[in-house]
Amino acid sequence: MLDPLLLRSFVAIIDTGSFTRAGERVHLTQSTISQQMRRLEQQLGCRLLDRCGRQVVATPEGEQLFGVARRILSLLAQAQEQVTEASLQLSLGVPEDFAAGAIAPVLATFARQYPRVRLEVHSGLSPDIWQRFESGELDLALVKQPRGQGAPQASWCEPLAWVDSREWPASEGDPLPLAVFPNGGLYRQQMMAALDGLGRRWRITYVSASLASLQGAVSAGIGISLLPKRLVQADQRILTQLPEVTPVELALHVGAERGEPLTRLSEALIQFCDRVMATSSP
Repeated sequence: MLDPLLLRSFVAIIDTGSFTRAGERVHLTQSTISQQMRRLEQQLGCRLLDRCGRQVVATPEGEQLFGVARRILSLLAQAQEQVTEASLQLSLGVPEDFAAGAIAPVLATFARQYPRVRLEVHSGLSPDIWQRFESGELDLALVKQPRGQGAPQASWCEPLAWVDSREWPASEGDPLPLAVFPNGGLYRQQMMAALDGLGRRWRITYVSASLASLQGAVSAGIGISLLPKRLVQADQRILTQLPEVTPVELALHVGAERGEPLTRLSEALIQFCDRVMATSSP
């Protein structure tokens, strides 16, 4: 079988007309290039190069090999590119309110642009996503966080609101019933701190890691909750008598490993968040 390295050197000689310049192109010495050409000619049993003039040119046999060699090298380069791209995996962590369909068109467009890149999307509580990003498990992390955490590539203000049911208000309960995320959730900590500061008694009546489940509990009157203002539903109302809480920050963090697919995905996510969060500014 013909050695692709010999073919690469052969093509470089024809392109440059010189053993010296060919060696510079493929990063080999002139003597090594000469040895390779002797081997190639021995394998094929014919002279491939004419060295009589000032410039090295192909013999008739060399001319026939030249076109084939170019195609072989091109196919090998394509194979390497496809295998390399197919082995690329990107992992993205997102909060549930972005994972539940809203972000799907962005990811679908990316998948069509980079069909060989394997994209894994993980959703959950922002503290968990942040922890996985810091440990290197995620390439990108879109998280809700206190302002100033880390060094995000982009960030947006996420105002919060106390939310109650319109039909079955729970805000007059004493203790005040709360529908909350599991322990460690960002909104949960803010709720308790605000109510403790107000001296208002409270009790937890509903716990779920699912945003949709919490919204359902609020709408049904099981308890009030603290949620992003942009997500308040028609059957819910904002409670203005409770103290305002500091908005959180929606932040996009990008890992140190960069490449075109990762760059394009982060740019698409930034454009998406710009649109989604445009109406969320206080």
